[in-house]
Amino acid sequence: MTAATTLDRSSDLPLWQQLSLALRGEIESGRLRPDQALPSESELIDRFGVSRTVVREALADMVRAGLIYKVRARGSFVSPQRPDLRFVGSMAGSSDDLAGTGRVVTTRVLDFAVETADAADAEALRIPVGAPVVRLRRLRRVDETPWLLVDTVLPHDRFPTLARANLENRSLYEHLRRNFGVQPSGADRWLSAVVPGPADAELLELAPGQPVLSIESIAWDAEGQPFERYLALHRSDESRFYVGIR
Repeated sequence: MTAATTLDRSSDLPLWQQLSLALRGEIESGRLRPDQALPSESELIDRFGVSRTVVREALADMVRAGLIYKVRARGSFVSPQRPDLRFVGSMAGSSDDLAGTGRVVTTRVLDFAVETADAADAEALRIPVGAPVVRLRRLRRVDETPWLLVDTVLPHDRFPTLARANLENRSLYEHLRRNFGVQPSGADRWLSAVVPGPADAELLELAPGQPVLSIESIAWDAEGQPFERYLALHRSDESRFYVGIR
């Protein structure tokens, strides 16, 4: 590929932006694959007939867009493509959000018991402290990679048979809709970056000290009654979240 057929010097579009678009096209077409090294700065200069400044501006633009990453003394590499997940800004559960993507999603139930509500549970679910609640801990994997560790609390009086349900590799929200007529209507969610404890890091197969995204949620039904509280630890290196504002 020559500079004459790739970059248009008569265009109003800056050369660095044209170069960035050309490299993006190679990534999208699969010519440059995830974790593959990009040509060196010198190779790009020769190939496209541009200055080092143009090359560096184009690469910086691609780093900002999350398309490539740089390794000191080694060069630039194509970033692994991470799926856009919408469940943070929607009422679909995480398994529902991944449905139809072609990825292999599995859910392992780590703990499932009826216990008593603590002060945080009681405030979130509008139930008395000490009231019975169902506690559910699950580990979700996507394409065999640990992806989400979630602790869920639901009022036992509203879902008395839930603790006997088989939720292995199944959607909790779909079970609540089918068996209890719950239609999720809204939620408050709080996001923060945290470093998980050793046991949680081991479940997520993370190195000690590696941060994750913490998501706390309180969901309510069409009548405005809260029915679920959860705290999830999400591996942010495996995906990114999409929240649309309209």
